[in-house]
Amino acid sequence: MTTLGLSLPLMHPLPLGVHLSLAREAQSLGFDRVWSTEIAGPDALTLMGLLAAHTSRIGLATGVVPVQTRTPQVLAMTAATLASAAPGRFTLGLGVSSPTIVGQWHGLPWDSPLERLREAVTLIRLALSGEKVNFEGRHYRCRNFRLSMLPPQPVKIVLGALGPRMLELAGEIADGVLLNWLPPEAVPACLARIEAGAQRAGRSLADIEVAGFIRTSVAEDAAAARQWLARDITGYAIVDSYARFFSECGYAAEIAQINAAWRAGDRAAAVRQVSDRFLDGLGAVGSETFCRDRIAQYAKAGLDELVVFPFAAGSDPTPTLFRTVRAFGPASPRSSS
Repeated sequence: MTTLGLSLPLMHPLPLGVHLSLAREAQSLGFDRVWSTEIAGPDALTLMGLLAAHTSRIGLATGVVPVQTRTPQVLAMTAATLASAAPGRFTLGLGVSSPTIVGQWHGLPWDSPLERLREAVTLIRLALSGEKVNFEGRHYRCRNFRLSMLPPQPVKIVLGALGPRMLELAGEIADGVLLNWLPPEAVPACLARIEAGAQRAGRSLADIEVAGFIRTSVAEDAAAARQWLARDITGYAIVDSYARFFSECGYAAEIAQINAAWRAGDRAAAVRQVSDRFLDGLGAVGSETFCRDRIAQYAKAGLDELVVFPFAAGSDPTPTLFRTVRAFGPASPRSSS
């Protein structure tokens, strides 16, 4: 059966109390998991600790934190702590972020991201095993490190993946994969890449949970919500890795136009190049029924977990965020999958 997740809306500058209320609302509605990412607002791991203390049943996952900004040893310690605070509920979601965030914002090396991620996952798993760890990689090194707190159950590791090589790496080494910014039609190709990686490791696609973020807004003002989504898409479309992925998903003409306008310094024109079909492909905006039906298409395409990524236009996004979450109550898309 397809499960249902909620990504906390960290694109909006909300008080922490709103995030906690959204997570508790999701728990009461029967959501299976709540995800927390980080950019430059609340850090995902501290928020996970708060969620562990303020919820009792719902699963918790980082979706995702970059491996470059914390050492694998720190990530292992954090995973063990959170898994102990929420037994059986915590999943560690990892990714590689972007050159802007890692290199410009944090001043850290941005090189060989896939190799770094592979090494980090290896070191984290070794540390979480409880054994003394000695590791000598190209990017990470460790001598005689041993965790003094171990999780009560094994911690699953999910990788955020976009391009073909990352999808295959996730299929090879991860327990799960988190997809992002894709239309339902692109899901089968992603699954094929994940399966190819899994087969290299002697596994099958059935061994891997595949989740996907789906931008969703049950909005009273659909036009304003679509404009908000167009600006959000533009911010990603000018990043090389996302531009390539969007082009592969069938939006090459829009990507070329967006980037041409952006390079010319006309930000407003860049946003205007996000076509209606681009918006329709990457978001669910409209009534409860429309959004539920749209998200159900991702289940039919093969996702194991549908992650509602709520967003809202306007100066006070809170009512729309809660309305969007409440649209996915007991009669959610899971019932038709």
